[in-house]
Amino acid sequence: MAPGILVEEPAAQLPQVTKSNLDAPRNIFPDGIRTSGQHAPLYDVLKPYSEFPKEITGRTVWKRDDFINNPEKWVHPFTDEEIAELSATADAFIASGTPLTGISKENFVLPKLGKVLTELREDLLNGKGFILFKRFPADTWGPEKNAVAYMGLGTYLGYFVSQNGRGHVLGHVKDVGDDPTQIHTVRIYRTAARQFFHADDGDIVGLLCVHRAQEGGESDIVSVHNVWNILQKEHPDVAETLTKPIWYFDRKGEVSDGQEEWVRQPIVYIENGGQGRLYCKWDPYYVKSLTRFSDKGLIPALSEEQLHALKVLEDTCQQEALHMVLEVGDIQFLSNAHLLHARTAYRDFAPPAPRRHLLRLWLATPEGEGGWALPMPDSHEKKRGGIQVNDTPPRAPLDAE
Repeated sequence: MAPGILVEEPAAQLPQVTKSNLDAPRNIFPDGIRTSGQHAPLYDVLKPYSEFPKEITGRTVWKRDDFINNPEKWVHPFTDEEIAELSATADAFIASGTPLTGISKENFVLPKLGKVLTELREDLLNGKGFILFKRFPADTWGPEKNAVAYMGLGTYLGYFVSQNGRGHVLGHVKDVGDDPTQIHTVRIYRTAARQFFHADDGDIVGLLCVHRAQEGGESDIVSVHNVWNILQKEHPDVAETLTKPIWYFDRKGEVSDGQEEWVRQPIVYIENGGQGRLYCKWDPYYVKSLTRFSDKGLIPALSEEQLHALKVLEDTCQQEALHMVLEVGDIQFLSNAHLLHARTAYRDFAPPAPRRHLLRLWLATPEGEGGWALPMPDSHEKKRGGIQVNDTPPRAPLDAE
């Protein structure tokens, strides 16, 4: 049986993608583009396990030992000249009075640094999938200039998308006191709890460290394609389970009118055309938080097969991960297509010292502009993915809310 018809889905449950996302009202969306939001996959184009590669080769396959003692391969300290150009452009943007949600490559011009970022974008999409910038002046510029300069850098990599139901296109990874045990309503980035290996709902994620924790909060990343090769050799049963569209992902209440509270999908996909690459979409917190629905019989509970698969996947990621510590002024950009990332639990300094604080960007790279050919209805949209609730306008708050 084809994987797209394992479970019958009423056609009405598939979100309708229209031109309105690319011609959104500018009084709500300053750049005229609405975030597409979360979608169920195109079930009829999903591939069965038999069509997945036994082994992946190429630049996207890497191991920790390739980089752990070779920082020159993945660390780029901003030069004085690059910082000066970024500073001048940020100052000019602030003076223009343009809202931060209207920032773009066209109004944030970086003649020299833009070339560096364009080359980086290709490597993020088609190469190793990560970079660590250093020497961003986060401790001297202040909240507004930090946000402007950081989002300006992001415009050269992709289109910023909303990260939650409140329309935040500039996210704040910070412990705001939410209870991490309430995973059906709480987003873990708003707590100090451990984040298991996962990918976000954007093609690229950026994290700028503004303040460090007293202890913990360290970063781990892993090549999905390396993990896949290991699973195919050592746990082919797990690899097959990951390809099945039997996984229900929680929307955690961030739904538009008429949408279901969950999305059914696989964890790994094959591109719908393109280069036929393996793509991963995963977050264990989002599949473990649905007992309020499975207890009522609305969706299946996680099976023993699935529980085993998610444990083996996490264990394999931990085994293969590249570890790094983000210092103040570091910016980490990662691919969400072929990398997974995690964070250790952390403890903040006692008040009045500032809490650990990272600024986060989710960036979309549409298929027509070099992005992966996703088996999603919005693959060609500029702001594909993200989280969009009805016409909630984009916002770029300068601190956590």
